[in-house]
Amino acid sequence: MTQQYNGVTVATQANVYFDGKCVSHSITLADGTRKSVGVVLPATLTFNTGAPEIMECVAGSCEYKLKGTDAWVKSVAGQKFSVPGNSSFEIRVTEPYHYICHFD
Repeated sequence: MTQQYNGVTVATQANVYFDGKCVSHSITLADGTRKSVGVVLPATLTFNTGAPEIMECVAGSCEYKLKGTDAWVKSVAGQKFSVPGNSSFEIRVTEPYHYICHFD
């Protein structure tokens, strides 16, 4: 599980979605890799993707359902799940879900 990133640029303006139910900050690593680090508060939300994403849980837990599937899958600290580009996923959170979103 990722604990920290060194030598990054952090966007100080927060990305606030769904009336504050999801808040993140964009970071750029020294090699130009882009990620976001944030938290989703208790809610059921639908996110759309442009590029493929990997969601890494660093604290808390969630259940997610990828577009075109019927099954909810649990993700806990230390686990990741992949979301295809130009798609969507639903996320169901009952406790704060802290995450890193890795963009491919």
